[in-house]
Amino acid sequence: MTLTGPPLLAATNLHLWRGDRHVLRGVSLGIRSGEALHVWGPNGAGKTSLLRVICGLLHAEEGEVTWNALPIQQEESRYLEYLSYLAHDTALKGDLTALENLQFSVGLRRDVEPAELRAMLEDLEVEHCADLPCRVLSAGQKRRVALARVLLSRSAFWVLDEPFTNLDAASSERVSRALGEHLARGGLALIAAHQGLDLRAGTVTRLGLT
Repeated sequence: MTLTGPPLLAATNLHLWRGDRHVLRGVSLGIRSGEALHVWGPNGAGKTSLLRVICGLLHAEEGEVTWNALPIQQEESRYLEYLSYLAHDTALKGDLTALENLQFSVGLRRDVEPAELRAMLEDLEVEHCADLPCRVLSAGQKRRVALARVLLSRSAFWVLDEPFTNLDAASSERVSRALGEHLARGGLALIAAHQGLDLRAGTVTRLGLT
């Protein structure tokens, strides 16, 4: 299926330097409702930097990022309401349990029952971590809890940096299914991943960085 109409999220001619290194060289992209953009490329190609620019966490020296045709800096707080970001840093509160972290972060966006949170942790095979403080979890377990936070958010725009890292086949299938459901509801996604995407719903385009 080919989607038509203007993109909801767009970036135009992005240039980013880190010291003497020209990380992003005139990158442009557009993502429409119901569409995922898969960013691929070797390590060091700028995938994470691009995602951070799109999220407003890094400022590109040249170019512009827009949401619904408006620069994201113009209504930053409103833009962030639409956005859920899975970063390398999970940003979980170490003294809270996995369940409490989800109750806090997801609860800021919508009403949610503990049973729904526990079901997602079970889908990602970390249900045994629900009542443990996040400071004692392994890096892989923290990653799955952070991923659960995004999948439960129901925000319109998901930005996911290597969402399949440390997941087995069953959990990867669950994440792919959730992504497909998200796109089917009219959501959009920007995904940096080494592996291909099989979402079975929505449209997936690819952007290569070198």
